[in-house]
Amino acid sequence: MRNKRLVVVLAGAVVFGLVAAVSVSRYLSSAQAYTKNLNNVVVAKVDIPAGTKVVAEQLETVQFPSNALPNGVFEMPDKLVGRVAIVQIAAREPVTDFKLAPEGSAGGLSAVIPEGYRAMTVKVDDVVGVSGFIMPGALVDVVVVINPTEQQQNPISKIVLQNIKVLANGQNIDRPKNDREPESVKAVTLQVTPDQAEKLALASTEGKLQLVMRNSTDQDDEKTQGVDKRTLLGGEHAGLVPDPGSMKSEQPKPPMPVVRAAPRIAPPVREVVKPAPQAAPPPRASVEVIEGAKKRNVDFP
Repeated sequence: MRNKRLVVVLAGAVVFGLVAAVSVSRYLSSAQAYTKNLNNVVVAKVDIPAGTKVVAEQLETVQFPSNALPNGVFEMPDKLVGRVAIVQIAAREPVTDFKLAPEGSAGGLSAVIPEGYRAMTVKVDDVVGVSGFIMPGALVDVVVVINPTEQQQNPISKIVLQNIKVLANGQNIDRPKNDREPESVKAVTLQVTPDQAEKLALASTEGKLQLVMRNSTDQDDEKTQGVDKRTLLGGEHAGLVPDPGSMKSEQPKPPMPVVRAAPRIAPPVREVVKPAPQAAPPPRASVEVIEGAKKRNVDFP
């Protein structure tokens, strides 16, 4: 009896040992396969501000699965030292080639200007600068108040530039971490094309500028007629206030103006003049003539 129990115990131990050996073998093989599937990727060790040159102390190397590698990553940090970041790179974020200026680019504001664009600075105050809430990366429209001609002293306000990106407020080209805190600045740098730079220069010289902030997802082009004193005093209809951040399709439609139909005026009634009845002609004298079995009347004039 004891021999049977011993055999059962030994058989169970052998079975559990085989299962454990197979499990460990599979785990080691999968771990080795996972390790072979890893690649070195350079990430930011700390936050890298936009427009600054990357130094070795800001980088570190981590391992990423091969099937999860972003496009344009680097395996060695030596290739990144000296490159200029054109956007802010957060800590633990992979440093890709799309976030860096071409090799040999100088640091500062010039590195973040796209090809074909220019950077132009305009003076602002707390009113023009939307109380200091215009930060780098924001989108604005430029409104100018100007007299159309020297002889016509009737100022008109008109949107002259739309969907303009803010490159810097003051000397700061990096967006702050807390956008809720306004920053009082006296100048704002805008990203414009050469044609837009000419318009902005004339508008800032001949008129008064006003910056209007727009939603970062709103890329539509609005057509306006401009406003002068006469149209300003024409009044405006009250509209419903949309929810914060709502899209145009979600916003309530403005009430349509009520057009009242003009009262219909009945046309004047014309009197119909009836012709006077004509007098009946006098009866003529007639004589009845009998010819055999026939009778006929003969009228005399």
